[in-house]
Amino acid sequence: MAHSEKKPADGAGAAKAKLPNKIYKAELFRLQTELVKLQEWVRETGARVVIVFEGRDAAGKGGTIKRITEYLSPRIARIAALPAPSDRERGMWYFQRYIAHLPARGEIVLFDRSWYNRAGVEKVMGFCTPAEHILFLRQTPIFEQMLLDDGIILRKYWFSVSDDEQLRRFRSRLHDPVRQWKLSPMDLESVYRWEDYSRAKDEMMVHTDTPQSPWYVVESDSKKHARLNMIAHLLSSIDYDEVDLPRVELPAKPVVSSDYRRPARELTTYVDDHVATLLGDAD
Repeated sequence: MAHSEKKPADGAGAAKAKLPNKIYKAELFRLQTELVKLQEWVRETGARVVIVFEGRDAAGKGGTIKRITEYLSPRIARIAALPAPSDRERGMWYFQRYIAHLPARGEIVLFDRSWYNRAGVEKVMGFCTPAEHILFLRQTPIFEQMLLDDGIILRKYWFSVSDDEQLRRFRSRLHDPVRQWKLSPMDLESVYRWEDYSRAKDEMMVHTDTPQSPWYVVESDSKKHARLNMIAHLLSSIDYDEVDLPRVELPAKPVVSSDYRRPARELTTYVDDHVATLLGDAD
């Protein structure tokens, strides 16, 4: 229904209890520690993991991705955030440019938006034809089954935010100098076309929420709740084990040859001491 995402995050008409920041930070760090263990398991076993993040604009996808990857190696866990397709890519099979970003052995790929762009913004904004949209809905379960058959671990998360909260987040970006870039004309269209996006999402779910490749909905009116809930679910859904890491022995002090002499400081160009300037201004 078009009004389904207007409900509170718990769907019961009552606001969630406020999560103390101390508890949030402690649990987030615990989960991030487990994500590192998952990473090492992926590296050791050669597993391939794909995590799809979809949802409305300002639903909290990007912030969750940042918390997931904060302590992970970019050589193992990478983010795929594809720009608008080029003229050449528009002439490809639709899934072709996404295939190039799938993980190799021992890799995790987080799709910050994915092939489901066709089910949402392309459908609503008329960037694809009705025939292309229908073909997408028919081919997607087949495409994802091919990924699963090849051994890829696939998880799909839909971040659901109410219309009031989305608008509040847009307004907070309006005068924020470091976040204004997140507010675009396309974001405004998502406000004016709320019902169109709801209908497109509902149709997408009907065709692509399959037993083999289900969607998991993350209620995200509270960003902290959404992050913890999503990461905890991801970890619980993958049967990983803790990998024994090689022991590393560090010397008591750096080993430097007795005949080594560091070049004179004047021979090297150093950056200015900006911090000293700040401290001087503070005095």
